[in-house]
Amino acid sequence: MIMKKLILLLSSFVFALVSIQAQSIEVKTHQLKNGMKILVHEDASIPSVALYIFYRIGSRNERPGTTGLSHYFEHMMFNGAKKFGPKQFDIQMEAAGGQNNAYTSQDLTVYQDWFTPSALELIFDLEADRIQHLAFDPKIVESERGVVASERRSSVDANNFGILSEQLWATAFAAHPYQWPVVGWMVDIENWKMEDLKKHFEMGYSPSNATMVVTGAVKFDEIVRLSQKYIEPIPSHDPPPPVTTQEAEQMGERRVTVRKFAQLPIVMMGYHVPKATDPDYYPLQVLSNVLFFGESSRMYQRLVDKDQIALSVSGGMQPTLDPTLYRISSQPKAGIAPDQVEKVIYEELERIKAEAVTDKELQKAKNVLTAGFYRQMKTISGKANTLGSYEIFFGDYKKLFSAADEYAKVTAADVKRVATKYFTEKNRTVATLIPENKK
Repeated sequence: MIMKKLILLLSSFVFALVSIQAQSIEVKTHQLKNGMKILVHEDASIPSVALYIFYRIGSRNERPGTTGLSHYFEHMMFNGAKKFGPKQFDIQMEAAGGQNNAYTSQDLTVYQDWFTPSALELIFDLEADRIQHLAFDPKIVESERGVVASERRSSVDANNFGILSEQLWATAFAAHPYQWPVVGWMVDIENWKMEDLKKHFEMGYSPSNATMVVTGAVKFDEIVRLSQKYIEPIPSHDPPPPVTTQEAEQMGERRVTVRKFAQLPIVMMGYHVPKATDPDYYPLQVLSNVLFFGESSRMYQRLVDKDQIALSVSGGMQPTLDPTLYRISSQPKAGIAPDQVEKVIYEELERIKAEAVTDKELQKAKNVLTAGFYRQMKTISGKANTLGSYEIFFGDYKKLFSAADEYAKVTAADVKRVATKYFTEKNRTVATLIPENKK
């Protein structure tokens, strides 16, 4: 009883801490005349700045023949424009003591800059140049085509988990563009035309299709001034056409098998689940924690510790703009058949439908989720990414201020309900990798 009270007290403290931290974040906003939205959080506690630009363009905005273009531009945007030539973006930023990176997903392409306040105007100049005047030098285009093709070979073709995951998505989605990989199909990478590149860039990299988030040692008025000087004169274009295709309800289990050289088999499965703005998003995140987080989770305890039939097991979902997949992945031990692992996973899913999670499990899940949320909000980089992500995926950055409350409201009945609703046989796609001898 004492331990239970301690857990509840610690949980209350964590929730209060996260809520206070989130509510104390002051965010100022400005809309440029060309449509770009700017979010600014002033934080003088560290002499550094994080500037993130979220472009609403990802693999969901591609089509057969142009798959992989969003990821391709993640590379191309560092390869020269009108004022700053090839490789100068990195050279200029590093000379000013800054760093950068970028990532592409099914829904977004995000560019990340980290630098000292003294480099603020330079960074705006660099970003404005590549947004408006990106160079399409044929030699660089072909060079980067080779780079992304090589990346595909290493991350998918030569990666057993990568190639199986690709087949899982391609099988689970029959209509929606989530069916193709972010990196693109190799045949498309090899055959993009210059016209395809320029059209994709024009629709994706319009200021009206972007949100800029700036956090750190900055002043809001200075960010607005620099945005008006460098970004606002850039004309906007028509955004990507709306993605109106919705995946039809799956009417039965789907299966795909990959046979290739491997040391061990792999089992993956995906269940169709809703997008980030759906009310079931938070209960599904709590469910994920109960099932998969840490060595005390149900799946780890059963497959790895108790039955000792798997080397690893993981699962979960990411926030997305459209309904997505809840993925489960496990690697059986040597000599263990994939269907044996698959059977045990189903048993654990059925158990969570039949029996409510315990108070201890529920509280642990909420503690972990809220503590993780708090940790990412401690850094200017984490704040920038979280603000932008909530603005895009949840429709309003202000929704992050109630995230802790949303986790707190989840009940054991909610967890049981979403497990029963989504973890059904007909809603399931299973992908299995079967090892073959090397020829």
